[in-house]
Amino acid sequence: MNQKRPGSAPQKSQQRQPAVSEADTPAGGWLRSIRFSGFSLAMMVVLVLAVVVLAPSLRTYAEQRQQISQLSAIVADQKAEVDQLTSQRERWNDRTYVTTQARERLSYVLPGDISFLVINDLPVAAPLEADAAPVSTNIQSTTVDWLSSLFASTMTAGLAQQAAAPEKSEPTTVAP
Repeated sequence: MNQKRPGSAPQKSQQRQPAVSEADTPAGGWLRSIRFSGFSLAMMVVLVLAVVVLAPSLRTYAEQRQQISQLSAIVADQKAEVDQLTSQRERWNDRTYVTTQARERLSYVLPGDISFLVINDLPVAAPLEADAAPVSTNIQSTTVDWLSSLFASTMTAGLAQQAAAPEKSEPTTVAP
């Protein structure tokens, strides 16, 4: 029954009007103006293929350059250490340096030299508390006999009963 007759007006259900025509938007005009020729399509394919082929190689190249720079830094550090050790070895080959080190580190002296060894050459520290009692110049005596205290402590430690050591138990094995 819905037959279209020539010369009759189209029905509402068959008419479609776009909400916004492509000519009205700037992107629509731009997209319609692009024409792809066979050559441009082939060049795009070659470009994509080149990126796919070269990307892994470029990544590998970048990783190798990074490893080379790290190894170069390590080599430079080791060369500096070798130079330092070489100069130290040259110093130890000098008899005067060895004698100086023996005097400073081991307190050696040459025959006929007089050596003075200063013990506790640090300055006297001030008391920490401001209200500390002044130091007395008088000699004081104690009422405790330290010799008898030492003897009593030694006898107590020597005569005290030892704690029984725990017995060692043999590990038992279970036969299968």
